[in-house]
Order: sequence, then C-alpha cells, then structure tokens
Amino acid sequence: MITKKPITANTEELLDIERGFWTGDSAYYEANADTECLVAFPQMAKAMTNAELAETASKPNRWRGLDIKLKGMVEPGSDIVVLTYEARARREKGEPYAALVSTGYVHRADGWKMMFHAQTPLETEAQG
Repeated sequence: MITKKPITANTEELLDIERGFWTGDSAYYEANADTECLVAFPQMAKAMTNAELAETASKPNRWRGLDIKLKGMVEPGSDIVVLTYEARARREKGEPYAALVSTGYVHRADGWKMMFHAQTPLETEAQG
C-alpha cells in the first residue's frame, strides 16, 4: 500500500509568488525565477536563463483581474513542488485570457524559485 505524505510547502506562499509572475516586472522575475527555467507555451518551448526570462516581463501590469483556481499540487521532494491551476485574466487592452497552468518550484537558500512553467490556453467567451 502506498502512503501519501502530506505537503509541507505553504500553498498560499506559492500562489502569491505565482500571482507576482502574472503582474510583476523583470526585477520580480529575476528575484523569483531559478538560474534556468523550462517553459512551454503553444508558440514556444525551451530552457531559458533567468535573464532571458526576465526580459519577457518588460511590461508590468500586463494582466488585470487575475483569478487563480488551484487544481492540484504535488511535492515529490522536500525542495520541489509542482502546482497546477486554472487562470483567468484580462490582457492590458481588456481581451479575456484563460489557461491551464503548471509551475514547478525548487527551494533554494533564498526561497522558492520557479524552474518550470507551462500554459495551455483555454477558449474564452468573446467580449460582449
């Protein structure tokens, strides 16, 4: 019989970090992403350095009305956590966006750092 160990990572802390990636600037990315991060989007999938990833956040406040609904979280080791959630937000110009998102974190001496991030866009209702 397999016993399930309890998750020790602070879920709210990780979700707060995650929200920051949606709204933060390049300095936020530099402070909260690991040295390298594997990313997977429909238009791009690759390993990026911390600096390369930070460059993608050149416009702070690019998302509005962010809503995150946690779908699941696993902690395969005491220093690794992966969470999956549904995100809904509006882009800077008001267009709706929805996606299933998975993010992996590794715990370093200075806190949790994003080391994996993937988004699968969902269909959204057209603006009325």
